[in-house]
Amino acid sequence: MNRTLGLPQATALILGTIIGVGIFNLPYSLAGIGPISIVAMVLTTVGALALAVMFAALSRRLPADGGPYAYARAAFGNTVGFANAWSYWITAWAGNAAIVTGWVFYVEHFVNKDGKVLWSIVIALIGLWLPALVNLSGVKNMGAVQLWTTVIKFIPLVIMSTMGLFFISTANFRPTNVSGESDWKAIGSAMAICLFSYLGVECAAVAAAKVRDPARNVPRATVLGTLGAAVVYLLSLIAVFGIVPLTTLADDKASYSAAANVMAGGGTWAGDLTALAVIVSGFGALNGWTMICAEMPLAAAKDGVFPALFGRMSKRGVPAIGILSSTVLGSVAMTVSYMGASGATVFNTLVLMTGITAAIPYAFSALAQFKWRVKGRLTRDAVIAVLSLIFSVLFVWYSRNTGDDRWFVVWGPFLMAGGAFVLGIPVYLSVRNHMTAPPPVPAHE
Repeated sequence: MNRTLGLPQATALILGTIIGVGIFNLPYSLAGIGPISIVAMVLTTVGALALAVMFAALSRRLPADGGPYAYARAAFGNTVGFANAWSYWITAWAGNAAIVTGWVFYVEHFVNKDGKVLWSIVIALIGLWLPALVNLSGVKNMGAVQLWTTVIKFIPLVIMSTMGLFFISTANFRPTNVSGESDWKAIGSAMAICLFSYLGVECAAVAAAKVRDPARNVPRATVLGTLGAAVVYLLSLIAVFGIVPLTTLADDKASYSAAANVMAGGGTWAGDLTALAVIVSGFGALNGWTMICAEMPLAAAKDGVFPALFGRMSKRGVPAIGILSSTVLGSVAMTVSYMGASGATVFNTLVLMTGITAAIPYAFSALAQFKWRVKGRLTRDAVIAVLSLIFSVLFVWYSRNTGDDRWFVVWGPFLMAGGAFVLGIPVYLSVRNHMTAPPPVPAHE
């Protein structure tokens, strides 16, 4: 396979998949919890950086395509490898459904302003299938789109992270907790939502087969991309909560646009430009995640852990079946979630579902690192692995919808994740006799 992604493109893949629309929708999603969510973002950032360092170390030792799936399989065998590949694949296509739902918020800044559900679904379908067409056209085109959309998406975040800090009113940070729960429970609930904004720290490792000199470039891209996202995330979130009153954040889905309008002294032009940049940002994230949707099944299919058709390459050199099936599943998840629910509930449910399914391969990657590093008596990496495992468990624990008394809404993320896992049982039974033996783990250098 041609390795077409160098360090800039691999770093852009990390930044482009991490920075989608999640951070731009966070203030709206967290308004029901309050500014105490900033504490949750700080703690989530610590967890994300621990994951980044862990994946950098793992990819240096085992620069295998598939990332978390490859580590779990090498450490614990094919059955665990399949469970992790399936879980991560759910994360990828369900994550696209969540991204496109948040992306619609900013598109509707210009069209369908009254939020008619049918038109919201149509807009979301366009947002899912255009990136699929880009990916089907080849890895080179996908990489070019990823690089330029990453550059554009940084503009509103950098402005908000610097100039926005001068427009903060400390009165907007009070009250800090409006959730009706204890501070610790509020922080935990907010952390589960904040995690979605950091999904993607492992993407360079997942796409290692397409990265030049992966043992060198994958770890560097992982750490550099995560650090860059962390800085602008924390500063811009502080700025938005400090600029826009909480009551406004709860009503305005395009919260960064609302903050930009305040900074501009009124009018809508600044908010319109911010919304356009967020639309480009979301498109870039969907573009990157669509590739990741196909890369995990491709890596698993090579090992006989996924059906062989996921390993077939098109004339353009891309795994077309993985791209198309993931886009179809993302379209279904998005459409079903919209039925009988508001945009905010749809977004949060899908976000929390992907938190559950992402935390599973994150946790097994941490266990693999802990297993290998303890044998090598490398204390620092073992500590990072334990920290990553703790955060993975916490993300699952707090992945419940709050603020709604209906049990099927509260436990909706778990029900959807469970249903998606059940679909994997017949797939596992069909491939279990065709799996190849996991490769030996290289000794640590």
